[in-house]
Amino acid sequence: MDDSHPIPNELTGLSKKSEKELKVQIPESNSSGFSFQKLWAFTGPGFLMSIAYLDPGNIESDLQSGTTARYKLLWVLMSATILGLVMQRLSARLGVVTGLHLADMCYRQYRRVPRLFVWLMMEVAIIGSDMQEVIGTSIAIYLLSNKMIPLWVGVLITVIDTLSFLMLDKYGLRKLELVFGFFIVVMSISFGYEFAVVKPEIKEMFQGLVTPWCSDCKHSALLQAIGIVGAIIMPHNLYLHSGLVKSREVDRTKKDKLREANFYFFIESCVALFVSFVINVCVVSVFAHGLYDKTNKDVLEICTNSNNSYKDIFTNNTELVEVDIFKGGVFLGCQFGIGAMYIWAIGILAAGQSSTMTGCYAGQFVMEGFLNLQWSRWKRVGFTRLVAIAPTFYVAFFSDINELSGMNDLLNAVMSLQLPFATLPVIAFTSNPRIMGEFTNGFGNIITTIVLSVVIISINVFFVIYQTINNLTSNWYLIGVIAYSTIYLLMCAYLTLHLVISMLSDSSRLRSNPFVIKFIGPQIGQNFSQHMQTNSTLPRNAEEL
Repeated sequence: MDDSHPIPNELTGLSKKSEKELKVQIPESNSSGFSFQKLWAFTGPGFLMSIAYLDPGNIESDLQSGTTARYKLLWVLMSATILGLVMQRLSARLGVVTGLHLADMCYRQYRRVPRLFVWLMMEVAIIGSDMQEVIGTSIAIYLLSNKMIPLWVGVLITVIDTLSFLMLDKYGLRKLELVFGFFIVVMSISFGYEFAVVKPEIKEMFQGLVTPWCSDCKHSALLQAIGIVGAIIMPHNLYLHSGLVKSREVDRTKKDKLREANFYFFIESCVALFVSFVINVCVVSVFAHGLYDKTNKDVLEICTNSNNSYKDIFTNNTELVEVDIFKGGVFLGCQFGIGAMYIWAIGILAAGQSSTMTGCYAGQFVMEGFLNLQWSRWKRVGFTRLVAIAPTFYVAFFSDINELSGMNDLLNAVMSLQLPFATLPVIAFTSNPRIMGEFTNGFGNIITTIVLSVVIISINVFFVIYQTINNLTSNWYLIGVIAYSTIYLLMCAYLTLHLVISMLSDSSRLRSNPFVIKFIGPQIGQNFSQHMQTNSTLPRNAEEL
């Protein structure tokens, strides 16, 4: 290498390309049919991705759905999970075919200002997700310790998550994936136990899944349906999945190997999201059976009769009970025995612990890709956790547990607002033949994903606007919202225009338009063959550098 060029290091962003990463080897098979051995080798990224569908924010959304509309919103949960699978499939295909994750592609495709804005929005989403993990873990510890460990101490204990993650990461990716699998098993047993004890109505559950309507539902049920969509589809999860699939050794110079990888990753994602869907359905059904149409007075009487020490959290009035992950656990302890509360807390603890690890991976991919730099993992984890703990600790120390648990609703709204900055890029890149070659989205797939994205984004924007209007506290707050909304819409317009141009042919006049070249980008996509090259060797000359 020429001496005039810098040696790859942590600051140049080339160090991660020069070091050979340890990847999971895919076994060769003599037959051309389905191979469980290969499926096992590809298994891992999809289950790590599915953790985001089971974080404390989703669990709280589930129990509120059951309490508000009983089983009538189960079809919304199923539809949102399917929509999530469609987007996760595109994200995984991008990582497999190009060898680059979504943040890497954003760095190569977007101008600096919109790229930095999208990066900031993803950091907000990741920190919001980490705050939910902190909230869930602290509440679980509070319940398991029978109030002996205060909430603010529980928040500080979550710092240990950082150390535990770093220690586990040293033992290799495959062992870390087994740890995630263990957490999913714990959640399955915990919430499955609650389902078995409560015994919801199976017939009504099935009707709720197949009836795409909510008859005789109140306005709160509509807002809850919107909240389900916002909680299920996490924006940073698309960045995470596109990076995780790179952990498998796939020869991208052979298209049959790319097809094979896409196939097995899709099968694994289907299985993983089906498991997460079943767990979510269990949570919805438990509270649909136990708390639907119950008032605070009803629940207070149940807790008083069972002599539960947490009964004071329910007021003695006839208003319908508003439940969260803390009150939900207390109710289970009152109605079905103290053991049900502890088992619920163990499930919440597993959800919180697992989500912090996936959030760390997502944060690392996002920072490395958007900024083209590589932080040490302990720096990345420390940064995210400190930012997440500060506001959570403040609320836990100076407020009560109801305000802390209620933060999940606000955080779901914040993360919903970032959704366009994940869905629009992944559709744009996977619909660009100069990036994906013959693996480009077909016309039907493009139309489907765009329509779904418009629907999802519209739902989430409506939800956020509703929350903003109902929480306006001052004129300064309103001015800030208007200023941010203006920038937000401009960035969405940029991403939309970039998406449209990405799908045009090279002969299109719009692609060579001076305005497009100056403000959107001179080269929207690059030759597909460039992505077929491996990305693990040092640059050989100045041009490559």
